[in-house]
Amino acid sequence: MSQILVTGGLGYIGSHTVVELINAGYEPIVIDNLSESPIEVKGRIEKITGKELIFRQVELCNQAEIDAVFEEFPSIQGTIHFAAFLLVNESVHEPLKYYYNNLVSTINLLESMAAHGKRSIVFSSSCTVYGTPENPHVDENAPVQPAESPYGNTKKMGEEILRDFAATGKMDVMSLRYFNPIGAHPTSNIGEFQDGEPHHLVPYITETAIGKRKELRVFGSDYDTRDGSCIRDYIHVIDIAKAHILAVQHLVDGKTKGFDVINLGSGNGSTVLEMINAFERATGIAIPYSLAPRREGDVPAVYANIGKAKEVLNWTPEKSLEDMLRDAWNFEQSLPQE
Repeated sequence: MSQILVTGGLGYIGSHTVVELINAGYEPIVIDNLSESPIEVKGRIEKITGKELIFRQVELCNQAEIDAVFEEFPSIQGTIHFAAFLLVNESVHEPLKYYYNNLVSTINLLESMAAHGKRSIVFSSSCTVYGTPENPHVDENAPVQPAESPYGNTKKMGEEILRDFAATGKMDVMSLRYFNPIGAHPTSNIGEFQDGEPHHLVPYITETAIGKRKELRVFGSDYDTRDGSCIRDYIHVIDIAKAHILAVQHLVDGKTKGFDVINLGSGNGSTVLEMINAFERATGIAIPYSLAPRREGDVPAVYANIGKAKEVLNWTPEKSLEDMLRDAWNFEQSLPQE
């Protein structure tokens, strides 16, 4: 049973990836400092899989703690690196917190991996590296643009660090650039746990549906799109998780040498108004909404070209937009209501 190290493995995408690793016959070694995720997620993963999870509370900014994990589990074959702070607005107000945590943790992890002879790492990146692309249907050859936030810059700089280290011949890296992961596990045991104001559209929709919010505000109704609202590419978190398993095995098998990047999305764009309509189709619940002025910094349209993911990883998304929204809604209903 291959052991795969998962950093930030109790987070939103990390926890779903851990479940899919177990389902695929791997033994994940999960590390997390619990700053962004509750320890209860460990029990929820165990409930879904019926397996006891190997978990260590580790601070990646302390290299000795990472070294201890590789010494305890010398059979680790590959690493999937999720651990990072991820709130765009917070990063604007506390940039040094984000640069220190997201970059020092990555450097420490790479140094520790190299010291213990580990070559294969999958990096959790983001479509934010494309900024406002000239062609909204973005492939991996699109130029990387200046970041819109310190958070986005840590993803861009993280890729640069990984690319430069891979160029030394000591590491093989696959950077997966996600578009907009949404949804939850069909059991509703794990999903996107959020405190306070949601960070993304879908939690706004589900919180409005359940009555936490009076209405949904649609920012911008005069974009040059099908209905005037912004277009984004939404992808089920389980489809994202499955891509990580294919990616880490691809590296472990030696099929990618050096550094490579791959987009993960549905390959299609949906407007905000189309998302509201899709939610109503999936659940039968009408969402009250109002049109508001554009927000500064919002890109009118961006969605993924996923041809490379299909070709290199043999990966194709399986879940429909209705699946994503239905699972997100079921997870919302499972949460304790204030």
